[in-house]
Amino acid sequence: MKILLANDDGIYAPGLAAMEKALRSLGDVTVIAPATEQSGVGHSITFLSPLVCKEVFDGDRRRGYAVEGSPADCVKLGVVELMSERPDLIVSGINGGLNAGINVLYSGTVGAAIEGAFFGITSIAVSLEWNEHAQFDRAAEMARQVIQQILEHKSDSPRLYNLNIPTAATKLPPGEAELKVVPMGVVRYGEHFIKRKDPRNRDYYWATGDPPPAHGKEETDLSALEKGYLTLSPLHFDMTERAQIDEMKPWNLRVVD
Repeated sequence: MKILLANDDGIYAPGLAAMEKALRSLGDVTVIAPATEQSGVGHSITFLSPLVCKEVFDGDRRRGYAVEGSPADCVKLGVVELMSERPDLIVSGINGGLNAGINVLYSGTVGAAIEGAFFGITSIAVSLEWNEHAQFDRAAEMARQVIQQILEHKSDSPRLYNLNIPTAATKLPPGEAELKVVPMGVVRYGEHFIKRKDPRNRDYYWATGDPPPAHGKEETDLSALEKGYLTLSPLHFDMTERAQIDEMKPWNLRVVD
């Protein structure tokens, strides 16, 4: 199996190295990642400037490519230009920090996976809760096991998934971590800003994200992660509200000059 591995934390991120090592048991891995950190860029792409790309080596082994662009750029360039064969699987991560709830919409990690899904290739975003002593190797092995099971059980059609791993799960003995398949939470985080003055007496604002989102009755990735579960959410990039199309057809909307 040919695997394209990308991320948004950059080519030298520890989560990327751990994921590359774990995925080698599933197939041939080609790393194509941003030259510098691209967290929070979502699904942005580069089209007003050239995409500089250079090969990256680990000793004598060619590891892959560093691209001066976004995570989505990396996947697009990888599929169309850099890989000699079309990848069978695209993995994005491991991100340092969860990508759950509405953060899915802002995440460069998820953006790379969505780009892979655009190509009709099964794509999986993987994120680990931020921790100064993050156990990326353990998380990568857990992710590899989940990815392998996804490939064994999914239909023949390409699919898009978002996998999140809480820190607590990486500290459990082998076999004790549990996973839940849940929807992404769509409750907004708080929009609190701290207002301060810079040395030139100009106002600036620092977003805190407080208060955290409240949980409803339905279990989501946010509530399950708080309980220590790994979460897996099937995603779709088609943003059409199809039920509303039928509702709007009788409106007889017109444009009158």
